[in-house]
Amino acid sequence: MRPKTLEQHGAVSDPVVLEMFSGALRAASADYAVVISGIAGPDGGTIEKPVGTVWFGFANADGEPFSQLMHFEGDREAVRRQAVHFALTTLLATFL
Repeated sequence: MRPKTLEQHGAVSDPVVLEMFSGALRAASADYAVVISGIAGPDGGTIEKPVGTVWFGFANADGEPFSQLMHFEGDREAVRRQAVHFALTTLLATFL
């Protein structure tokens, strides 16, 4: 990920997750990548990006990447659990 992208958009953003996936595929020599950047709480949220805001990036080695913004409710553990569930469900439904 380019430092300028992080500086301009923040870690929890569409441009950042779309850059993260290519590094993940390369670093792991993987066929699929799922990247997640979010604010699980209890602190760190803002008006624009409240706690529970999570960006996902999905890609396979042969196709176009895509991203998805989700908003989850609950405490830190609940947000993390919902994010993992969404990521795995989307990966399976999209690529397998």
